[in-house]
Amino acid sequence: MLRLLQYLGAKMPTNYHLFVILPSEARGESSPVKYTHMSKTFYVYILASKRNGTLYIGVTNDLYRRVWEHKHKINYGFTAKYDVNKLVYYEEHEDVEEAIVRKKRLKRFLRKEKLTLIESVNPSWQDLSKEWY
Repeated sequence: MLRLLQYLGAKMPTNYHLFVILPSEARGESSPVKYTHMSKTFYVYILASKRNGTLYIGVTNDLYRRVWEHKHKINYGFTAKYDVNKLVYYEEHEDVEEAIVRKKRLKRFLRKEKLTLIESVNPSWQDLSKEWY
């Protein structure tokens, strides 16, 4: 991923998260490979197509990478189809389960409540990631 971003000329953030896969033998185990996660920050985020436009709510452990994927339409899906790629809101969580519960709660909000939440921290609907790339 790092080489892909460098190849594409993307600027790397200082808080880039790293995943390390250790072979079972290196851990003194015979169990399947496990992932060691060095960061304990998870993000619930809202993307928009434009002000008061189509919204998308997601959760990730690497906000920089995930927004880049949305902007470059790496995975064809809802956000690519409806051109939803402006980061208008995000919040940090230390626990992945807490982040997932919050995402599900936000998805159940009425549209009016989602707009109020976004405008409480980003009244002009600026793309919060515009300086990242």
